[in-house]
Amino acid sequence: MTTHIARITRHAALAVVATAGLLLSTARPAGAATEVLAPQCVEYHQSWRYTDVHNGCQDTVAVTVEYTNDQWAPCRVIEAGGWVTFSGYGPNGNYVTGLWTCVPDRASADNL
Repeated sequence: MTTHIARITRHAALAVVATAGLLLSTARPAGAATEVLAPQCVEYHQSWRYTDVHNGCQDTVAVTVEYTNDQWAPCRVIEAGGWVTFSGYGPNGNYVTGLWTCVPDRASADNL
């Protein structure tokens, strides 16, 4: 019986930690989308762990990912032909609802 309770407690603790991590990035980031969808040449492929975004455009683009629970990923700059990885949909089925253009923060822009 003690082992069963320990398992439930451990699973509950993991769920709380995972939920807390999701809540940290729930708000739309400051440099988030300007209500403009990313160009059609920017595509994504999602899985449980990762959402891979490919820039098939001829220009560099900055994009953010919107998820079903109004969670937003940080703005990322993707060079032409490049790939970046965002969080996947996870155990709660937090699927991608769209890719949006964004303005990267100064630290991201300096790394180009």
